[in-house]
Amino acid sequence: MGSFPECNLLFIKKRKIMKPMKIIPMPGMLQTIVPFKPKYPVLNKINKRIEVLIVAKPHDPKANQKNVAIVWDENNILAILSTAYSHVIITEIKTENDLKQLAIRKPDLVFSGVKYFDFNQRTIWLNDYLEIHGIAYMASGRQALQNEHDKSRAKEIMQQAKVNTADFFTTEPGEHPNEESLPIAFPLFIKPVTGGDSRGVDSNSVVYDFKSFEAKVLDIKIKQKSTSLVETYLSGKEYSVGILEDSTSGTLKAMPVEIVVEKNSNGHCILDYDIKKNDSEEVIPVTNSKIFQQLCTLAKKSFRALGGKSLGRIDIKMNHLEVPYFIEANLMPGLRKGYFYRACSYNLNIGYEEMILLIAKNGLASSKEYSVAKIKAPKLIENLSLSYLN
Repeated sequence: MGSFPECNLLFIKKRKIMKPMKIIPMPGMLQTIVPFKPKYPVLNKINKRIEVLIVAKPHDPKANQKNVAIVWDENNILAILSTAYSHVIITEIKTENDLKQLAIRKPDLVFSGVKYFDFNQRTIWLNDYLEIHGIAYMASGRQALQNEHDKSRAKEIMQQAKVNTADFFTTEPGEHPNEESLPIAFPLFIKPVTGGDSRGVDSNSVVYDFKSFEAKVLDIKIKQKSTSLVETYLSGKEYSVGILEDSTSGTLKAMPVEIVVEKNSNGHCILDYDIKKNDSEEVIPVTNSKIFQQLCTLAKKSFRALGGKSLGRIDIKMNHLEVPYFIEANLMPGLRKGYFYRACSYNLNIGYEEMILLIAKNGLASSKEYSVAKIKAPKLIENLSLSYLN
């Protein structure tokens, strides 16, 4: 089984916690993300040029584009990457010309959470753009990101790939005149067909009758401006599975965690928008070996079916018989305190800094110009090779 190319990275010691997250503690595990301050000088940094890409702030009058990007602390990421690499800078993209200049500079890696730019109604998908210009990047390209963005499309792909996913249909207010016209039976779970962070999901998302069905579909249309995705309700436990791909071998490593929430006012354990916003859920390791393997298998197959690359997250829920079902995917997961980071922490036993360095290392390894022969690794980073996981 393959492993990441070796590289000369700094041993990052796990630091004392300042503000604990809602996460079950493990001995020596970093539990929150705080500004990174390296304790020790780094010798023999790797001679690579990395640009940490950010988008123009919404209030910036010089910015003439709309864009879609994840939120992160670019200064913290800059500090972490600078411990191991010789040339790391933050690059803000305000105009299409800024993007063209990036292509001319041709850094060894663009570390970015940007999906696409919209310059004067001309959409440029960043990773496809970087691919064309021979620049290494992290995460997936346009097709995969579009596949996961539309949750109904993602579920159609799962059906084609013979991956378990709950029966579903999409609908607009008034499209179904009565209960007999519904393609699947109650109870149902209703959410927006697009969007993230469980927006539009609340205690009224599980419905048992047609009146409640109509009300929730209308609510999503009014508040989220979205078509509704309607699924057979799954009442079992919920999981999130982080995925890391070894760029040299193509091997996928799955990292499951269980997400535990308290019952809401209607008696359901639903991971809704308010729970995510307030970080009131608990994230715990998956200790049952049978369930662990089931989650890994389903997540890897889902990631492949969507066309994912590099890293991602697959959300899974059990039915009442403890059979796992694909729920949705995030192929450009947040790199702050979210489920992807916590999945890495539990399954790889690494801290936040090590996760960032591992992602960068993997991104560089995807480049055809990456030379393994010139790079040596200390013992800690050798242990970060994904080959020792499931």
